[in-house]
Amino acid sequence: MRDSPTRTLRVAVVNGSPSEKSKTMGLADVALQTLRDVLGRRGIRVADTRVDVYRLGAGFTGALDREGIEPSVETALRDVENADLVIAATPVFRGSYTGMFKHFFDLVDQYALANTPVLLLATGGGDHHALVLEHVLRPLFGFFQAMTLPVAVFASSGDFDGTVLLNPRVYGRVELAIADVASVLEERASPA
Repeated sequence: MRDSPTRTLRVAVVNGSPSEKSKTMGLADVALQTLRDVLGRRGIRVADTRVDVYRLGAGFTGALDREGIEPSVETALRDVENADLVIAATPVFRGSYTGMFKHFFDLVDQYALANTPVLLLATGGGDHHALVLEHVLRPLFGFFQAMTLPVAVFASSGDFDGTVLLNPRVYGRVELAIADVASVLEERASPA
């Protein structure tokens, strides 16, 4: 392990949950900590920004485009557009991502995420919701020409105690998702 990080990876976490405390954010926290552990061993610091869509308010929910949106919403959009890695996390409602999650990405510039790595995370009531990763989330980020990571992660309600992830298999999948692309992420890191 190196003495101090020499480079920084800018990570934007987009939390599509409509709740302050959620299993979705619990899973995203596990992914972020795993990312810190894996890249820290390579001398890379992770600087993260978190966008909780439920906190963006009426200036966000009423926006049809980027003209006239509140400065805080513009900042959140730019943080995601300028990230070296996006962690896109959403609960599954009616077989898809949440409406606020989709609305946030409706406001993201169409080409801003081109070639940006995106880690897909989803939570749902049962394992049958896991298909949202491949059939809903991956196509959304395909539209942006983003590089979705090969391994996406789903966790069901039974994998948690409240908002704390307990299932070691899900932890293992998160580790696999990140370790699988660690060298790609290392290359994207900027000098500290």
